[in-house]
Amino acid sequence: MTENILVLDFGGQYNQLIARRVRELSVYSEVRPYTMSLDEIKAMNPSGIILTGGPSTVYEDDAPKCSPELFKLGIPVLGICYGAQLMNYLLGGEVKSAPVREYGHTDVYVDTDAKLFKGISPKTVCWMSHTVYIAEPAPGFKITAHTDVCPVAAAENVKENLYCVQFHPEVVHTVEGTNMLANFVKNVCKCKCDWKMDSFVERSIKEIREKVGSGRVLCALSGGVDSSVAAVLLSKAVGKQLTCVFVDHGLLRKNEGDEVEAVFGPEGPYDLNFIRVNAQDRFYSKLAGIEDPETKRKIIGEEFIRVFEEEAKKVGAVDFLVQGTIYPDVIESGLGKSAVIKSHHNVGGLPDYVDFKEIIEPLRLLFKDEVRKAGLELGIPENLVFRQPFPGPGLAIRIIGEVTAEKVRLVQDADAIFRREMALAGFDKYANQYFVALTNMRSVGCMGDERTYDYACLLRAVTTTDFMTAEAAELPWSLINRVTSRIVNEVKGISRVFYDCTGKPPATIELE
Repeated sequence: MTENILVLDFGGQYNQLIARRVRELSVYSEVRPYTMSLDEIKAMNPSGIILTGGPSTVYEDDAPKCSPELFKLGIPVLGICYGAQLMNYLLGGEVKSAPVREYGHTDVYVDTDAKLFKGISPKTVCWMSHTVYIAEPAPGFKITAHTDVCPVAAAENVKENLYCVQFHPEVVHTVEGTNMLANFVKNVCKCKCDWKMDSFVERSIKEIREKVGSGRVLCALSGGVDSSVAAVLLSKAVGKQLTCVFVDHGLLRKNEGDEVEAVFGPEGPYDLNFIRVNAQDRFYSKLAGIEDPETKRKIIGEEFIRVFEEEAKKVGAVDFLVQGTIYPDVIESGLGKSAVIKSHHNVGGLPDYVDFKEIIEPLRLLFKDEVRKAGLELGIPENLVFRQPFPGPGLAIRIIGEVTAEKVRLVQDADAIFRREMALAGFDKYANQYFVALTNMRSVGCMGDERTYDYACLLRAVTTTDFMTAEAAELPWSLINRVTSRIVNEVKGISRVFYDCTGKPPATIELE
């Protein structure tokens, strides 16, 4: 790969969005830790480098820092927020505590002759988030933007191809942020912007074949979008060397186990070695008495692996385990330098010891919408590619508190009603993810002149493109009212229904 943008991660939660925005410009980009060596960077031969934001203060001794030699490689560099402060600090500028903190939407005044701001409005709205600022830029830098209280909102050293911005161009709140990043990628880095999903699929198949050789592969198939795309990708690469194991842990949506088998089993359209393991009792037993969500995730993650190990021994020597891990899973699990949001069963939830030669995660660097594009490129039917996302731990993290077979039934029945009514109302395409979760709250009600003391469930629906940020879907009251009426009347054990209006951030899409 000759054209790519390297994103060096200094610990901020927006960092994946930078790679995401660059990929939207048809240039391949990936996030690597700031500890990446200069030799590794040279070997990657990036067209440009972006230094991300982060929670640290650059002049503190333990603050993460890259080598100053990075700026002498002749590769264009863009520093964002912490990355901007670090660039100037290492090159002789002055960074200090800001007299006025800036956070949120901020008017920024830019020099439209500057390379980053070609075609940008002289006064533009950007997203600020800092308590430390660049008081004096490093020698050779020219100030190219400011705010009412921040003297250096952006600066450039055109001779050395170094650029920095104090705000976050990668978030949607920066109105012209995509155009600013495009200026860096196209005008500064001179990228041709010709990276397409078909090249990713073709390259992945080739790399998988080389890695696997004559080995045997076991794929963790949940039937969800991610694992389905991973399974078909592996099938294209290694054919009958692949065995797909579908673990029905009793935490799936209503009738979903049978639906998965109908698609990937012997009667389905794919030539796969398919094994269905009915392990409901095993998982319920392991989860008995467990209420903490992180503990539930890790128990399910380890039990998944143990089931796969057992099935691998039944089919013979297996060298590789395949999982449908995607980029949001990786970052939210706190791998690299970013904070842990929650452990995903196929990332942070893995046990310390896994009895396979290697784990293959072909989708690890893709966002959800990119996974769908890869699925279409592989010829997977649209109804599978665009099915509702479903977490690996399943309904266990849509049930607050202890998981029981009865609670699973409640969620399955209520969720089936919600999904049916969303489809009938035509909102199944509007909301990118929607489901029912069961709260741990019980409340008094009255049905048929009798007192009830049953559970409250929660409807959750969001709109998003990359699943790193999301907004609560604005569903019509008539739809919410109809769903509520059906759930309360048809699902014995639920007497109250709430609608979750919280976006991501501050919440996550799943409740746990």
